Amino acid sequence: MSEIKSYKDLLIWQKGIDIVINLYELVEDFPREEIYALVSQLKRASISIPSNIAEGYGRNSTQSYIHFVSISRGSLFELETQLIVAKRLKFIKNETLYSELMNQITEESKMLNSFINKLESSK
Repeated sequence: MSEIKSYKDLLIWQKGIDIVINLYELVEDFPREEIYALVSQLKRASISIPSNIAEGYGRNSTQSYIHFVSISRGSLFELETQLIVAKRLKFIKNETLYSELMNQITEESKMLNSFINKLESSK
């Protein structure tokens, strides 16, 4: 495995970016009246995932890093909840992309949990 020189080398950060990209593509078909409501919330939650991983990486303590990765995990769950709401409101047009995003969320959740556990055991 290659050495981690930057947060950009972290697979959890890279997969977080993939979630953002797929989310932005998915919401293109949402109703216009949702642009400042659910679409805005979805975008903020998705961007928060890799952003908090990056911010935590830049902190000087393991405890602070755990805190920011935990915030990232919370944003991931927030995103999942909002996607479920959008699906139930029938805003989702691209079922394939929705399923892919939900799978990515499940995978990212497992990876974040594992990463947090690893950080906690290194304290």
